[in-house]
Amino acid sequence: MRFVSRFSALLGVFLLVLAPALYAAKFPKSSKKDQLVTISTSLGDIKLVLFDATPKHKANFLKLAESGFYNGTTFHRIISDFMVQGGDPGSKDADPGNDGQGQPSEATIPAEIRPEFTHKFGALAAARQADFVNPERASSASQFYLVQNHRGTPHLNGQYTVYGQVVSGLDVIDKIAAQPKDGRDRPTTDIKMTMKVEKLKKKKITELYGYTY
Repeated sequence: MRFVSRFSALLGVFLLVLAPALYAAKFPKSSKKDQLVTISTSLGDIKLVLFDATPKHKANFLKLAESGFYNGTTFHRIISDFMVQGGDPGSKDADPGNDGQGQPSEATIPAEIRPEFTHKFGALAAARQADFVNPERASSASQFYLVQNHRGTPHLNGQYTVYGQVVSGLDVIDKIAAQPKDGRDRPTTDIKMTMKVEKLKKKKITELYGYTY
């Protein structure tokens, strides 16, 4: 009986002290704020949010955007009624031939493909190498694309990681996709970008842009 009483007392301590801590670790408190990313171009600004449910992609994109990595890169591939692609550091130089090739031995990000995130108009997704050399569907560490087709591109669902959504500037994506281009789908005039990240209350983002969490 004494053993049972002592066990009961220890169990009570666990429930009162340790269990709440374990619960908090497993289910962290949701933040009331989020990062709003602004991609500025000569054709206007695009604003987007990133998904918490794709944490590796979100952290990587924010790190690059905040460090200035994307500043001076271009939207180097545009296909009307499909998507616009950018973010390759090779697009910063004067050689258009290396745009989109990525960097040698560039690290990749493990796929975070989730069924609830689809390729709808304005979706932000990670570019990657083809399945035959990349069966795990790991993402490029820097290159991304924005879905421009107003009906979405559902044939890409489940194949590429979607990790964000444009909340303002969908018309700018249309303008980018409509620019003159060469036979490789590269714009004949550079469409350079700069990025900035600001932290806002989620409630404010909803009020300003109608995005709901």
